[in-house]
Amino acid sequence: MATPRLNKVIAGLEAGQHVFASFVPPEPAAAVEFSTAAYDALVFETEHRPWDAATLRDSMQYLLNRRQIFTAGSLAPAVTPLVRIPVNGGEKAQWHAKQALDLGAYGIVWPHVDTVEEARNAVAACRYPRPPGSPRFEPAGLRGDSPAAAARYWGVSNQEYYAKSDVWPLDPDGEILVAFMIESQRAIENLPAMLDQVPGIGLILIGEGDMSQELGIPRQYEHPRMRECKRRILGICRERGVAVGHPHVTADNVEQVLDDGYRFLMSLPVRTHPALERGRTLTGRA
Repeated sequence: MATPRLNKVIAGLEAGQHVFASFVPPEPAAAVEFSTAAYDALVFETEHRPWDAATLRDSMQYLLNRRQIFTAGSLAPAVTPLVRIPVNGGEKAQWHAKQALDLGAYGIVWPHVDTVEEARNAVAACRYPRPPGSPRFEPAGLRGDSPAAAARYWGVSNQEYYAKSDVWPLDPDGEILVAFMIESQRAIENLPAMLDQVPGIGLILIGEGDMSQELGIPRQYEHPRMRECKRRILGICRERGVAVGHPHVTADNVEQVLDDGYRFLMSLPVRTHPALERGRTLTGRA
């Protein structure tokens, strides 16, 4: 029998479902509040919040709910923790991703990934090295070896963690999700090449805020120029079978968001939200 997925986002995307999530601050109180919410995942927000690895660690621990895990009969957390790290793709950093994964995060959201080179660095930072010539060698892993805390958080041995902690869908059994924020015209132009040349990209998120700033229409998300950018991203990803996320789902736009083809729906960071409730009803997940 196949081992059940630990990452609910990957499980949902594999099953053709819609996945529901929200950005939340990396604070223990927020983690406790959201631990029994109806979201599939939380993205701990450290791009626009201070990076504090100790607080992030505590928040991830408080997100775990022992009663839910016991009732479900699975090691998978009821709400999957992902982390949006502070560094842009162009900074070519790796250590924020390494630290978040070492704490047990099931995925990394990279802001402002604009080029193939940046995409390759981001995926590589989330993978352990392996010998040249190994299956699925590229992008060659750069993640440093310190699995103990992550393995404990996942509830597996170090060797089991090694087997499960590759990136999906490059490794069909991988439990690490790599998501890119597409937030500029340059990124849109390079997106086809990124998806064609860099295996291991599991999710694309549209960065409406920064993109609208670049277009000179700050936060006018339904402006024709903004809608055209989103249409292009959806089309590029649809052709390649890559899921796209919408970061500003509301009760007013959720039906349009679903019609447009978004698979990862993010509403405001409140425990219950009309967009979450309406979206789950419309997708048969109420």
